[in-house]
Amino acid sequence: MTHHCVPIGVAATRSGVKVPTIRYYEQIGLLPKPPRTKSNRRSYDATDLRRIAFIRHARELGFEIEAIRALLTLQDNPDQSCTAADVIARARQGEVERRIDVLIKLKAELERMIAECSRGRVAECRVIEVLANHGQRQVTGRAASAA
Repeated sequence: MTHHCVPIGVAATRSGVKVPTIRYYEQIGLLPKPPRTKSNRRSYDATDLRRIAFIRHARELGFEIEAIRALLTLQDNPDQSCTAADVIARARQGEVERRIDVLIKLKAELERMIAECSRGRVAECRVIEVLANHGQRQVTGRAASAA
């Protein structure tokens, strides 16, 4: 059975990843260097395309490169326990939950600013005032802690 191989441009299109990104994944070792054709062009098979798609999906979920590297190592050794993959996924879930908490607080602050806006002149604008005062607290706080 022959393996159908494709050049990097086709691999990029099929996997939804740009050509420079595929080269980057090769450079950092997430993707093995592919064989080359007689004309020295990279040649990717179905296994490579699945690996690129795996990496792309992991990046979409926000996994860092080193976590993806660890997950790929686990994928390459399917007889292992999946405990390590679970630990990595749970750590990412915790990061997402912390980010959501921050975003909920940001949303509440924006809602408060907007609700307090009188929609009059900029001189009385609560949005501008809150942003200006918050910046002053930040600057004053840094100056005080540096002194």
